[in-house]
Amino acid sequence: MKENKKELIKLIIRLLVAAALFVAVALNYHRLINIDVRALVSSAPSETAAGGAVIGIYALKGLVFVIPAALLYISVGMAFSPVTACAVNMLGIAAELTVSYIFGRFLGGDYVEKFLQKSKGGQKILNYNDSGNFGSVFLIRLLPVFPIDFTSLFFGSVKLSFPKYILFSLLGLAPRVILFTLLGDRVYELIPMELIIRIILAAIPFAAGLIVVRMIVSKVRSR
Repeated sequence: MKENKKELIKLIIRLLVAAALFVAVALNYHRLINIDVRALVSSAPSETAAGGAVIGIYALKGLVFVIPAALLYISVGMAFSPVTACAVNMLGIAAELTVSYIFGRFLGGDYVEKFLQKSKGGQKILNYNDSGNFGSVFLIRLLPVFPIDFTSLFFGSVKLSFPKYILFSLLGLAPRVILFTLLGDRVYELIPMELIIRIILAAIPFAAGLIVVRMIVSKVRSR
């Protein structure tokens, strides 16, 4: 009986936190999606403080989900030197991934699954659930079809090993982040969207085939 009460209290706390976060995002939605990163950087007393402020925005993004990723990458690329911009963006991504992962651990698997089912991006993640395969984590991050924060939330909820999760996530996201940081919107001119879509469409069945083969091999070995 006591155990049931504890679980009920935990559930109520999770629901209250999630509801409070939803209300906060709803009330500040337009402000969040229009954050002026360059103005924030220019008003900072030092480059270190500016970098810290940007990383803080990334951490906030990992909790509220609505801040546009490309806006951050490009704005940071315009506000800092190329090397500094790439470093700030990668550190920011690490903060974002960590916050979303921790929030997923806090909410728990069942609640996160229900939350993800409400969006198309979340359904893609659930359909692609091979969470024990860290090659899949890398591939999910590499392909720009899976929302970063939703996937982090999911990986946290299923208690994926954090060191491997953060490593493979950063490796998968690095090419995209660096390209947007250095090239901005020009990345779409150099790499046409049609080509990106074709690569994605070709990669998904290939990845699915690899996963199936791996599952078959593991079953054969376990016999």
